[in-house]
Amino acid sequence: MMEQLVRDLRKEGARLGFQDLGICTPRSSEHMGLFREWIDRRFHGEMAYLARPDSIARRANLRGTMEDFRSVVVVTQNYNQADSPGVPGDPARGVVARYARGQDYHELLKRRLQELLGWLNIEAKKRRLAGGVRGFAYVDTGPILERELGQLAGLGWFGKNTMLIHPQKGSYSFLGVLLVDLRLPEDPRFDTDHCGTCEACLEACPTGALLGRDQNGAPVMDARRCISYLTIELKGPIPWELRPSLGNRVFGCDICQEVCPWNQRFAEPASEPGYQGRPDTDGPSLVELMALSDDEFGVRFSGSPVKRAKRRGFLRNVAVALGNWGSRDAVPALARALDDPEPLVRGHAAWALGQILNRVGIPGDGGFEVAEALLFRLHVEKDPWVEEELEAALRGE
Repeated sequence: MMEQLVRDLRKEGARLGFQDLGICTPRSSEHMGLFREWIDRRFHGEMAYLARPDSIARRANLRGTMEDFRSVVVVTQNYNQADSPGVPGDPARGVVARYARGQDYHELLKRRLQELLGWLNIEAKKRRLAGGVRGFAYVDTGPILERELGQLAGLGWFGKNTMLIHPQKGSYSFLGVLLVDLRLPEDPRFDTDHCGTCEACLEACPTGALLGRDQNGAPVMDARRCISYLTIELKGPIPWELRPSLGNRVFGCDICQEVCPWNQRFAEPASEPGYQGRPDTDGPSLVELMALSDDEFGVRFSGSPVKRAKRRGFLRNVAVALGNWGSRDAVPALARALDDPEPLVRGHAAWALGQILNRVGIPGDGGFEVAEALLFRLHVEKDPWVEEELEAALRGE
């Protein structure tokens, strides 16, 4: 009876749009030693919530989240989509990570997980397997090691890029977790590492964030150097030495997934309408993005994960991308951004103009215009950090 319930649970999960569903019954996490070491090395950067004692304790043992849980249901949702023609090769257009090109996944997946829980509750009572089923749904919002649970539920292995990789579908998938107080048959855990000697992701990472496997075989990432961290989680200035490596990626990064042979061989575009690209995230014009006001940013990215960076963080990223483009066509938008109310935007716009000035030279095409804009702003600027950025831009640094 329980085996049939699980078979029907998988069918219901597929009806709701999930590509895979696995079940595990973990007790305490096997990865906490590695996680604590990662925290101790400060690889988490400014993500202080990861280092809170209560957060670590709940990651170590799921009973801190739901004391009487008996099984964990893990689901995947495909978000892959192809880049538009010319992207990311066109430096005048911004690149948004695939997961953020559709609607915000948190609420949509959580709602579907709650529907799945409701179905399980009704079916368990109908089949007299339980008096009812309680549970909690999580989609990247709680202190849970989702990828470890995915591996325990048989959905893939930890790649060297730290992603959970499915052997027939690759890694472009959201993970959702449902803790339930009903004991369900477990799936065999996925213990085989199929990365082998391949280091394509390590070699392709432009900032050197991927550090390979440690002595225990676990993949290690210095999040402080990851483009996704720099463009989303980091709230302050992007370090000077890393700005050129961002290229035209303005929100997140897929490079370590794009070069993965398993994605190149097996990843298919998402069929779910909610995860197909929106026009505002499909290779947008950097110049247009740089001109967004607060209201325009809110309207344009309503319901999009891009709003997580907030306008000041997003335009910071756009300014860096414009500086990496280095075109004279970017100067008017960047010069206007020197008057932006946000110091974070003004400072990165100054850096971007400095990159253009380095390319054209003061006697060159547009060089006087750039230098004049930087000097004028320097005379009126009150923020010390922005002043440093303006002075560095004029010095050609």
